[in-house]
Amino acid sequence: MALDIYDAAAVRALLDYPGCIAAVRAAMCALSADGRQMPLREILQLSPDHLFATMPGALSPHGFGAKLVSVFPNRGLPGRSRHQGVVVLFDEQDGRPLAIADAEEVTAIRTGAASAVATDVLARPGARRLAILGNGLEAATHLRAIACVRPLEDVAVWGRSPGKVGAFVARMSAETGLPIRAVADAREAVAGADIVCTVTASPAPVLEGAWVKPGTHVNVVGSSYAGPMEVDHALVAASRFIADSVRSVKAAGAEYLSAREAGLIREDHLVGEIGDVLLGRLPGRRDECEITLYKSLGHIVQDLAAVRYIHERRHESCQRKLH
Repeated sequence: MALDIYDAAAVRALLDYPGCIAAVRAAMCALSADGRQMPLREILQLSPDHLFATMPGALSPHGFGAKLVSVFPNRGLPGRSRHQGVVVLFDEQDGRPLAIADAEEVTAIRTGAASAVATDVLARPGARRLAILGNGLEAATHLRAIACVRPLEDVAVWGRSPGKVGAFVARMSAETGLPIRAVADAREAVAGADIVCTVTASPAPVLEGAWVKPGTHVNVVGSSYAGPMEVDHALVAASRFIADSVRSVKAAGAEYLSAREAGLIREDHLVGEIGDVLLGRLPGRRDECEITLYKSLGHIVQDLAAVRYIHERRHESCQRKLH
């Protein structure tokens, strides 16, 4: 069988949000249930501002493979992302390569889906008000994904560039039909929010614990390595802190590591993985007033599950056409 290649347009066409959410939910359950130690992501610094990252992994029955990503400044070139790469999927039965998919599109959609999975089990059932800090690609995927698990009545968006925020709000309002508004101040954006998503590239906190009301659920997504912190120590300390992968967050979760090094939390403040919550092995939200925090670094099993899903979806469609 030929090796299938899915470019960005093909990924967008095949990786629908409900399907990706279901695939990621199953993947996170399998990751926590398996208990196997997956390799940590490795980052090779090619030059001061050029990086190459590799993320290998395996997830039965989805297969095994790796994500290979370069991070280069786009230098203002239109249509070019800082993150470029591929996800390669192999068959676990005979070892043959099955598919290669555009990593940027897979990552953006599956990351939003992963936050939706966490939101579904950690946010209060009556949560209706969403705040998004950031206005890039993952802000859009998070908005689409969170809307699949909660009937949103109000969406506030903040970003550093008012012009870009305004364009984002106009575009996403037209696409989704949701009541979305631009907010000039991050504190104002999260005031009254039931769900907050931080999806920025900021090296310093854009969200403070003092702004977050009791009962809020927070998805912390933007920082994917030790160093940049999107939320402050106060929020980390005040929250029930749950990870996509405990091993990954203990190695590279900037917000967790910084608060622990400052002596504000102990190692066990990270209570477990979202897969443990999904499996019923760990309580998620314990009461209506608790602040829950999902730290998302991204995990290769999410990528593999997403690519397997689009690969199977395409082949099922082809089979139906043949019959």
